[in-house]
Amino acid sequence: MFRWSCLIFATVLVSPFCVQGYAEDWPGWRGLRGDGTSAELNVPTEWDGKSGKNIRWKTAIPGSGYSSPIIHGDRIFLTSCDETEQTRLLHCVNRESGELLWTCEVLESPLEGVHKLNGRASGTPATDGEWVFVTFFRTDSTSGERGEPGEMLVGAFDYEGNQKWLVTVGAFSSIHGYCTSPVLYRDLVLVNGDHDGESYLAALDKKTGEVVWKTPRVHQTRSYVTPLLREVDGQMQAVMAGSKCVAGFDPMTGKRLWWVEGPTEQFVASMVHDSRHFYLTAGFPTYHVMAIRHGGQQDVTESHVSWHVNDAKSYVPSPVLANDLLFVADDRGIAHCFDPADGEHLWRERLGPHFSASLITAEGLVYFTADDGETTIMRAAREPIVLQVNELGERVYASPAISQGELFLRGTDHLFCISEK
Repeated sequence: MFRWSCLIFATVLVSPFCVQGYAEDWPGWRGLRGDGTSAELNVPTEWDGKSGKNIRWKTAIPGSGYSSPIIHGDRIFLTSCDETEQTRLLHCVNRESGELLWTCEVLESPLEGVHKLNGRASGTPATDGEWVFVTFFRTDSTSGERGEPGEMLVGAFDYEGNQKWLVTVGAFSSIHGYCTSPVLYRDLVLVNGDHDGESYLAALDKKTGEVVWKTPRVHQTRSYVTPLLREVDGQMQAVMAGSKCVAGFDPMTGKRLWWVEGPTEQFVASMVHDSRHFYLTAGFPTYHVMAIRHGGQQDVTESHVSWHVNDAKSYVPSPVLANDLLFVADDRGIAHCFDPADGEHLWRERLGPHFSASLITAEGLVYFTADDGETTIMRAAREPIVLQVNELGERVYASPAISQGELFLRGTDHLFCISEK
């Protein structure tokens, strides 16, 4: 289920979307736009981790974690858990050299029980260019049993690793473990608290950590989706699946604006968006790909679902839109392509044994990274065209990041900078 490249909940700095070809940062979950897209040019398409081809540097990262790296300027941030010391850590790496600049301890807590495809540092950080925001799970239980009660912690740190604040947002309990990533909007930090208890979506003051609003969820069911921030008809919305529905919220107030009931119980993948629809891939115990039309209010279950199919078994990896096509990674190692206009299933192709990482795209190419560390690069086309297959030589459960024409992959032991410059 969730070798979650943090699967879930990450960060988006909602600012003017970049012009094609401009150098971009990757400031949170799924990049600048929160959807896995990059406007970068000359992104690497060939590498080999064993021979070192186009590996600019690789750096050992202390501890273990499935969070994705984020990049701002010359700094890279990522999290891990030192299971021996039972500490949760934030790391800063120099983007140019790969040097580990510092590691700071966020908290010490007994190790929570987790699903075999989850870890204890799965939430991807977010940065606004001044501070870095992280989330972890804390518990007093020493049993190590899955589902033991605990609480969600959110913290802010400056670029030297100094803690600015660390707060408890609310209770959290899940037999699958914890994974939430912060999303930044204006002066707020949004966090998803869907769990096996009194679930919530919350917003914190970015400077103080004070809870600004906290919206109860309808159902008490675990999910791990990162909200996607988009403006629709002049209204900014935080759109996410979870709590047995898909819904859009006002990020300033937490008010639920619209919702679609179902289509299943548990969700992990983030959603994507184009000029007409929000697109969902889910979930458990049943699998769905769905397009929800813009512009609805309140319950739009019967009125705004443009199409809905069940023939891609995607749960954890988030999809991506490229060249007006919807690409989906099936957890079981199969790539899918759909026509987003009508849901036509254009093709499917087996690429690897299993996918956890979410998809990324640049220059009309789609990157599918499998758990075994093999990345298949395909053209964003209506037929399956494989451009290149690259081996990292290390297993990968975190989602890739792109910044300044370079690709960053987090393996189980190292962070890799891949460059053709």
